[in-house]
Amino acid sequence: MASESKHISVHIERTPAEVYEYAADPAHLPEWAAGLCSGVERQGERWFAVSGDDRIELTFAADNPFGVLDHNVHLPTGEVFRNPIRVVAHDEGSELTFTLRRQPAMTDADFARDSGLVLADLEALKRIVESR
Repeated sequence: MASESKHISVHIERTPAEVYEYAADPAHLPEWAAGLCSGVERQGERWFAVSGDDRIELTFAADNPFGVLDHNVHLPTGEVFRNPIRVVAHDEGSELTFTLRRQPAMTDADFARDSGLVLADLEALKRIVESR
């Protein structure tokens, strides 16, 4: 059975190219994705982040002209969470959409909390990109 998904989005008063350029750079994650990590480090071609007490590995979609910003979060337990995120043209700006997937055994309260964290991260990205 497919897990529940929730699409969380913000409108950003910048072109998709501007949003993509900023959001696609993993070095910017600590500036806007506090719900994911507090720091990042590149080792060769691999990216690692500090998330709570854990060191996680992050892998990203290859650069592309389609606004695909997907990333995978690799936990120390071996679990991998796949996170779809897209930036598309919308009116005079862009819409940035993150698809949050409900994990097994996640309570309604946990899912609501994670939804709020994702929305806060997207709103932070919006503020940063619109102020540039």
